[in-house]
Amino acid sequence: MIQYSCFHGGIYSVNPSSVRVDFSSNINPLGISKKVLKALRKNLPTLSSIYPDNEHTILKKKIIDYLGGSLSQDSVNIGNGATELIYNFVRTFVRNQVLIPSPTFCEYELASRKIGAKIKHAPLRNWKLDIDKILEKSTNSDAIFLCNPNNPTGLFSYELIEKLIEKLDSSIKIFIDESFIEFVDENKHPRTFIEKINEFQNIVVLRSLTKSFGLAGLRLGYCVSHPSTAKKILQNKISWNVNGLAQMAGVTALEDFSHIRRARKIIKTERDFMYTNINNRMNSFSAIESDVNYYLIRLHHGNSTQVRDLLLEKNGILVRDCSDFKGMNHRYIRVAVRTHSENLDLLDSLESIDT
Repeated sequence: MIQYSCFHGGIYSVNPSSVRVDFSSNINPLGISKKVLKALRKNLPTLSSIYPDNEHTILKKKIIDYLGGSLSQDSVNIGNGATELIYNFVRTFVRNQVLIPSPTFCEYELASRKIGAKIKHAPLRNWKLDIDKILEKSTNSDAIFLCNPNNPTGLFSYELIEKLIEKLDSSIKIFIDESFIEFVDENKHPRTFIEKINEFQNIVVLRSLTKSFGLAGLRLGYCVSHPSTAKKILQNKISWNVNGLAQMAGVTALEDFSHIRRARKIIKTERDFMYTNINNRMNSFSAIESDVNYYLIRLHHGNSTQVRDLLLEKNGILVRDCSDFKGMNHRYIRVAVRTHSENLDLLDSLESIDT
């Protein structure tokens, strides 16, 4: 039996000492906020020597305030990164089969395989959800995973997902991963399915503070669902799953939404700048439009693994090779939007291998 592997970007996907700039991880281009860093330094001695709050009380209250204040604490689960919550969701609701549109984030499949579930895939059509194919293949599925904005392709239509939810059998749990939604352009007015958790008790919405607030090393995420659904997920939480420093960092980060606003402006400006320069100046690469903090680059020559390795070897630039995404091939790399100086560095590096 072939062991299924789930690959990720990040400096530890290669020799970390060879990475000068990491474009393979889709993290806030500003990194962690100064307010969070200050709070970490101040509270490190105290929080390092006491057990964390196992109920995440203060953090849950702050998340509810951040989301508008209308939720109950019973609707929120906190995880050691969003990934822990993917696994807890699977342990709670998956028994036989899941349906996953592809390409998408690989942890949905890995978590499902670990409990022995059968995996069905519904390929995207022109980078969009094929809801007819999803409905056709959903029979006998315990759960469907929808990543929106999708990693690695970008934002799906809210209305299309809503239409899909309305048509699906209500016994099927729908896991909607909104880890990148805070980076969507403001003029797109992205709606969240958190507002639908009481109308559709079978949906679970995932968010990540790791990506939005630059807390990748601290690991912090949360999911929101109807209280009856959230209570079942909670039964799979291990004690003290989120350390005290991460909880405190999350509370402080959520009080500093200006950090997200600044990042969103940078992302919009820099992504447009990169589109223009890649598509107008280069022969070997085409940037595909996106609404979030990452975008695909199509390769007209060579393959994605060779391009990744060449950029890393020549310039210390790490991009995400997309050949291991199910439903993709060696013609795509994924690139995070970073600061202007770093994006100029990427442009120079791409030009150095353009043919």
